[in-house]
Amino acid sequence: MYARSTSSVGTMGRRAPEGCSLGIFAKAPVAGRVKTRLARDIGPAAAAALYRRLGRQVVAGTVGPGYRTTVWFTPPSGSDAVRAWLDGLGAAAFYPQAGGNLGTRLVHAFGRSFADGNDAVVIIGTDAPGVNRRTITAAFRALRAHDLVLGPSLDGGYYLIGLSAPCPALFRSIPWSTKQVLRATQAQAQALGLNCRLLAPLRDLDRVADARALGLWRPPGHPTIDRTSG
Repeated sequence: MYARSTSSVGTMGRRAPEGCSLGIFAKAPVAGRVKTRLARDIGPAAAAALYRRLGRQVVAGTVGPGYRTTVWFTPPSGSDAVRAWLDGLGAAAFYPQAGGNLGTRLVHAFGRSFADGNDAVVIIGTDAPGVNRRTITAAFRALRAHDLVLGPSLDGGYYLIGLSAPCPALFRSIPWSTKQVLRATQAQAQALGLNCRLLAPLRDLDRVADARALGLWRPPGHPTIDRTSG
């Protein structure tokens, strides 16, 4: 199958990356502005508190040796809040995301990271508690032999995307915020001749059903299993 092929179908480099960059997309954890679908069921304050814990877990759990970690935050006015939330966890830099849809923001973050001299760039969000250093290491390893690496999420999107060279065209005409994001990205990659590797699928935290399945939320009066610590 194309998505798991190890054959060289792309046109990008195949050498081992010398400079690696991890980008983490994060949103200022303001109640009512984050996890809005989850907030409909558990309330804005509880949703924001859960996102705060999850975001710290993802950043602390993915920062590692061998690559530089940058937090890309939104909105730009949330710099102080994001730094207070995530500073001290090992990120080397904090930059505001560009405006526009997710594709535009990814193009900007990838472009800036490659312009800084990196040979491989991986970007994740702060929604999947299963992402850790092993995930990031596997992604960079995949980019030694592939143009593109994707970490599928169970909702039809992806929790991770990595490239071995800039490719703005990959993000065009993608139906963002739908269940077709992963499939459309794979089709676009194939049309561009990019060799793609899929990582193991993980669950994102978007709705209360996800929070329950991940053991992060129980109804009031029931003990909560906090899997965002440790």
